[in-house]
Amino acid sequence: MRGDFSGAADTYDPAAALAREVGARMGARLDLVKIAPARVADIGCATGDGIRELQRRYGKALPLALDSALPMLRAVRCRTPRLQRLTGRGPRLVNADVRALPLAANTLGLVWSNLMLHWLDDPLPALRELHRVLEVGGLLSFATLGPDTLKELRAAAQKVGAGDTARRFLDMHDLGDMLVAAGFGDPVMDMEMITLTYASPRAFLADQRHLGVRDALLGRQDWRIWRRLLGTWPRDAGGRLPASFEIVYGHAWKPEPRQIADGRAVVRFHSR
Repeated sequence: MRGDFSGAADTYDPAAALAREVGARMGARLDLVKIAPARVADIGCATGDGIRELQRRYGKALPLALDSALPMLRAVRCRTPRLQRLTGRGPRLVNADVRALPLAANTLGLVWSNLMLHWLDDPLPALRELHRVLEVGGLLSFATLGPDTLKELRAAAQKVGAGDTARRFLDMHDLGDMLVAAGFGDPVMDMEMITLTYASPRAFLADQRHLGVRDALLGRQDWRIWRRLLGTWPRDAGGRLPASFEIVYGHAWKPEPRQIADGRAVVRFHSR
């Protein structure tokens, strides 16, 4: 996936309608949270919409933009206003894998991740790493794709007897369990469907290619099978092809530790 995203940095923005819409909805959810983090991070930042939103909301916080693809980080730098660059107020750019962050433990007040975690075969190591770098009382806010994503395409594949090679995604209950296993307290999960429409299969495939996710999202089929499958994709009343994306939102806090590093339990006494 790193190579695909690296190659997509120049074409990403025009095709990223879903990521922008989900990011706006993630931002609206932050309206309900009263925090004043000293450091914020956008994990899997792509070209930087998320970190710019965090800068707008938390102007006094140190912003970190992290991505495994260097060209995406270069795009963040190019989109950073010149005054921010000159005054040192632009995002700090970090090239790293979310499963091995070059950050000290207990240093981030808010971690934001928009449509990144579902590309990991197993998100649990990443969630454990995000828990490590968050400070006690810090917030993880993320969105990821759920299992009903591209249900129209999967139904078309079943109808023509093609193999369902599209990537499978975890449901919100499994993700909630993973958050608890990673050490987060009382995760809150919800989901919604967002449907994009396309004039043709070619337009849909072009968007996924421009995002750098076509093969990772759809898998590989013989072109003859793809032609039959895409020809069976049902159109809506306006003659366009609907593509549904199940969006799973989650937020969770890092609670006070129940034990210290050597395994001893933490017991707190409160005076009356």
